[in-house]
Amino acid sequence: MRAILLNPGPVSLSPGVRRAATATDLCHREPEFFALQKSVRTKLTGIYGLDPTVWLTVTLGGSGTTALEAMMSTLLPRDSRVLVLENGVYGERLSRIAELHGITHERLVHGWRDAWDMDRIARALDGARFTHVAAVQHETTTGRLNPVDQLLALCETAGASLLLDAVSSLGAEEIPFDSPMLAACAATANKCLHGIPGLCFVMFRRDCLALSAKPPRSLTLDLSLWADHQERNSTPFTPPVNGLLALDQALDELAEMGGWKSRQARYRNLAYQVAGQLARHKVQPLLAESESSCVLRAFRLRDGTTYENVHDGLKQRGFVIYAGQGALVGEMFRISTMGDISDYDLDRLLTAFDEVFA
Repeated sequence: MRAILLNPGPVSLSPGVRRAATATDLCHREPEFFALQKSVRTKLTGIYGLDPTVWLTVTLGGSGTTALEAMMSTLLPRDSRVLVLENGVYGERLSRIAELHGITHERLVHGWRDAWDMDRIARALDGARFTHVAAVQHETTTGRLNPVDQLLALCETAGASLLLDAVSSLGAEEIPFDSPMLAACAATANKCLHGIPGLCFVMFRRDCLALSAKPPRSLTLDLSLWADHQERNSTPFTPPVNGLLALDQALDELAEMGGWKSRQARYRNLAYQVAGQLARHKVQPLLAESESSCVLRAFRLRDGTTYENVHDGLKQRGFVIYAGQGALVGEMFRISTMGDISDYDLDRLLTAFDEVFA
């Protein structure tokens, strides 16, 4: 019986994606590879029906953080001033990237349990002090889905462009690409898209490249360099070939499912059943359903229960969950419903809850 991963990536793979990852050996300088690279980039841009004359997708080797660092180090000009929104580990990571690259920025810090304070954000943006905002859509620290649409409305008023961390939301949550202030978003193959680890990408407006950092802040993370090569059916460095093979198949499976809206509905259904079964055992959610993403939910540890008890009991039954982070490590656990999880797998999980929490 296979183990089902309920952590927020990497995910349990479908048989088709697993086969595709090792289906063939490709040289990254041959026409067969360039056809694959073009296929993946085209399908990624098409997930949300983006106009390819306006939006460009660049694939990279690395984790979701690689895509974030490439996005920020390339697309923030040398004279940019960035407001970074923090309400969890991943917002704090954006600030760390800005700090390491010497990008002028200011942190707007919220508690890890807290929603964005839109009034504070509006005051911070007043007066055109910032050229850009960097923020996380789905803060997996707590499973909070931050209101990007509201943030973009403030950005439009302030004339500030948004760089979005969509690492654990792209492919399952709505992203307001129609806002002129959404400049770019970074994501990865091995979360909502159900690919394998090692491949990430950045989607950005083509006109952003004209304003990109000059000289580049990085060699291997320079999106201008990658974009130039990929648009010419080339690659500047060795790419994650197997990751592209797997993602090409995973994107076909997403399309066959009905696209991102169907995946969102599937995730929501699974998360609803998980939360309902845990509630029967007096395990309460950390956040209200209306504040949570469809991808991941956080739950409070019941009195007298440790994370180790819950984790080990579920792992013995074939399920891997995720701990809290930082100060929340002893208070909660997280369950993600991404990946190839069947109705049969879910039934087994609900039974495992009964056994572990009995």
